[in-house]
Amino acid sequence: MDTVYITGHKNPDSDSIISATAYAALKNALGERQYIAARLGSVSDETQLILDRFNAEPPVLITNVRNQVRDLDFDTPPMISPAATISRAAEAMQEAHIAVLPVVNEDGTLFGMLSAGDVANYDMECVHDPMIQPVPIYNVISVLEGKILHRGGEVRDVISGEINIALPTSREHLLFSDKRSIVICGDQPKMLRRALEIGVDCVIVCQAEVAPDILEDAGETCIIATPLDAYHTVHLLCHSQPISHICNRKEMVVFHLDDYIADVENAVLESRFRAYPILDENEHVVGTLSRFHLLRPRRKRVILMDHNERAQSVPGLEEAKILEIIDHHRLADIETTGPVYMRNEPVGSTCTIVAGMYQEKGMMPTEKIAGLLAAGIVSDTVMFKSPTCTQRDRDVANRLARIADVSLDELGRAIFSATSSDDKTVETMLGTDYKEFHIAGHSLAVSQITCMDSERVLKRKDEFLEAMRANLKKRQLDTVVLMITDVLLEGTQLLFIGDDESIRHAFNLKEDVGNCAFLPKIMSRKKQVIPTLSAMWG
Repeated sequence: MDTVYITGHKNPDSDSIISATAYAALKNALGERQYIAARLGSVSDETQLILDRFNAEPPVLITNVRNQVRDLDFDTPPMISPAATISRAAEAMQEAHIAVLPVVNEDGTLFGMLSAGDVANYDMECVHDPMIQPVPIYNVISVLEGKILHRGGEVRDVISGEINIALPTSREHLLFSDKRSIVICGDQPKMLRRALEIGVDCVIVCQAEVAPDILEDAGETCIIATPLDAYHTVHLLCHSQPISHICNRKEMVVFHLDDYIADVENAVLESRFRAYPILDENEHVVGTLSRFHLLRPRRKRVILMDHNERAQSVPGLEEAKILEIIDHHRLADIETTGPVYMRNEPVGSTCTIVAGMYQEKGMMPTEKIAGLLAAGIVSDTVMFKSPTCTQRDRDVANRLARIADVSLDELGRAIFSATSSDDKTVETMLGTDYKEFHIAGHSLAVSQITCMDSERVLKRKDEFLEAMRANLKKRQLDTVVLMITDVLLEGTQLLFIGDDESIRHAFNLKEDVGNCAFLPKIMSRKKQVIPTLSAMWG
């Protein structure tokens, strides 16, 4: 359970996906734990182009980091077959120091649950009603450490009947008179002959020999010899029954590895079982859960990349343990229960920070990782034209390009040509790089499309505005903004709905621009749009 998820923000962009991928590769190369790069949404066309270019797989998709049954230190007791004897189950419980065993079929699926209480209840029933239901002869031989002296028929496989302990007495003829009896005796030839005359189902001879002439007259009666005394024989004979005879199969409450702890707690409160079976995705039994396991669940471990704002992070973060935060945005509202490694640097891309960490650890990134990091920097700095871009971003990108043997200019043109395909819906384009913000009581959503031909994208302006209105209503937002950032024009076509007056005031727009205006030199949501609106509303 040393897995750590490295995850970027919701609606991940290329910087978020690539920085998580590269940082997981670095961490795994250092051999500290098992690190898994994760994403919180679908991969955009731009990011997929980059991944395909360098033959890389996208991070795994996770939907939340809420505590699940798999995060508990649940028990993994021995699994036992329904055909095994009660005696063997009792031994297994004693050896493992547990009170409940899962009973499983041959394919590993759940048959039932057997508890020490089930065994005790069965023992009490045997005291009041010592009737043995049909039980395989070889079960009896196994628990009694005995041997068959006379089978009582070639096809004889089971014995059954009421247990009778035959002690030396003058009233022998009153001890048993029913063929449906199992007689337990010692060195008592007369008693044994009496049982054979009646034709009882089985005679178990304790710590004694049986004369050959008696065996010749055994008929259909099964005769078994055991080195055990009568007391232990009676007890173990009852325990020769298969587990399937007494285990619980009704009204069982089961949990799966992916079940959430909050749901499990509610189900446990509504039931009174001592332990609950845990199943995997194939319905195979993997362990058992008890109430005390729920007291201190192991929290999932996460590293947050390219964000430090709860609204942009993975659902269930409050139940997880944050180990690190690697980011280049403003400090926001994420709180931790203890100190964590925090790295926040004023650069244009999280990939720049990760590349620097490779260097600090004395590790050269592979050509694949170097190419991915270079592409991430080019994407997030908009080919180094974003105001967030620093000289360090340029220097690091150039060094990575040399390692990967790629052209940054050619890479940038390929990246930004992939973002404005005409076959994509406006909803898809709006959601590709979408973030929500809460500033001074104002709810705001800002999408950004970076391209090399904004005029072509603007032909669908009415579609975009309609989709933005629908999102405004659905998410109960005050304002929705779309930035269509043109790399070649080095500016942004700004579409906006909601609090139009505030947007016009913030960016000094004239009333006659309607819901669309071109903002020269505006390239960054993080450094130009959000700070401008924050200053106005704050």
